[in-house]
Amino acid sequence: MRILSLFAAGLLALAAPAAASVPCGGDFGGFVADLKTEAQRRGHDRATVDRFFADVRRDPATIRADRAQGIFKMSFIDFSRRVISQYRLNKGRENRARYDDIFRAAQQRYGVPPGVLLAFWALETDYGAVQGDFNTLNSLVTLAHDCRRPELFRPQVFAALELFETGDFDPRTTTGAWAGEIGMVQMLPEDILTLGVDGDGDGQVRLKSSPADALLSGANMLRALGWRPNEPWLQEVKVPQDLDWLKTGIDQDFRVSDWQRMGVRARTGDLPPGDMRASLVLPQGRKGPAFLAYPNFRVYFEWNQSFVYVTTAAYFATRLSGAPVYNAGTPDPGLGGAEMETLQRLLKARGHDVGGVDGILGAKTRAAVQAEQRRLGLPADAWPTRALLSRLR
Repeated sequence: MRILSLFAAGLLALAAPAAASVPCGGDFGGFVADLKTEAQRRGHDRATVDRFFADVRRDPATIRADRAQGIFKMSFIDFSRRVISQYRLNKGRENRARYDDIFRAAQQRYGVPPGVLLAFWALETDYGAVQGDFNTLNSLVTLAHDCRRPELFRPQVFAALELFETGDFDPRTTTGAWAGEIGMVQMLPEDILTLGVDGDGDGQVRLKSSPADALLSGANMLRALGWRPNEPWLQEVKVPQDLDWLKTGIDQDFRVSDWQRMGVRARTGDLPPGDMRASLVLPQGRKGPAFLAYPNFRVYFEWNQSFVYVTTAAYFATRLSGAPVYNAGTPDPGLGGAEMETLQRLLKARGHDVGGVDGILGAKTRAAVQAEQRRLGLPADAWPTRALLSRLR
């Protein structure tokens, strides 16, 4: 796992259903034999394929890690306070100065600011210190064999084979996160193949050992995901208590000038030009922190699907860029895991798509909560409380 000494891995679109056309399951040895056959059909030399798969094993620890992602049940305030330590802030400033030429190159070539890359670097691997000790090939083949998301992981096995052929992957010694990501900013083999950058000019893409390769590759990936140069991503704001809370949430946006007319103000500094569009994000409801989320904020969801992780990573990037600590406010107490699952079952019974009863307050559960708050005449800020739960029982 990746965050906080590999504390939490990205969801990697984990909610996607297994594609029926993608082979999975069955005897593991037979599954590997099928992979080898397909690799040869793709044009890979048989001897190379045999060497690549020679020592592959099913990894039960990978499956256990995949099933245990309780970190995403934490609230934004709890999670952000846990992972954004003074050490990480200080180390980020040190690394910003130490690798200034790399960060300047990343911004010039790809438009990604230093704070954004530093935050990913810190949260993914503690600036490269904790990159994961799962054998990458074993994890990828195990997850391809598991029938939850074979359409995601089976192509990664063949991408790793291509990296093996170019000398950028060793099936016996390459390690990383449980979900197959490699290196300081944790990229999957397919992304390394298409977006990896030889930043230090040695002819190889070494994401585990080269800060230049890792940071420029990460910046290139963000650009490919839609990062817009010279634009903000997240900004803390102050909101009036009589705001129409139905207008909040990442599923809708308005022009900055519209938000200003509604009484939204920057907590520090100025808001960007009025024509820029933004969503008002309330991670813990109307009484907690408030942020305007700009188009670049949505790029974070292409990297990771967890609302809590995304908001924390984006906020951390603002801190590393000079923003102050957010105003936590006094949000209503959130629900515990069992309570959240009960809420999700009640919402599902009312016809809402909550994305699964998992105890995680994701985007679909937030939307369902907001809809029920509106129906019940409660402030529709998408933050589930015990009062809401009581009304729905």
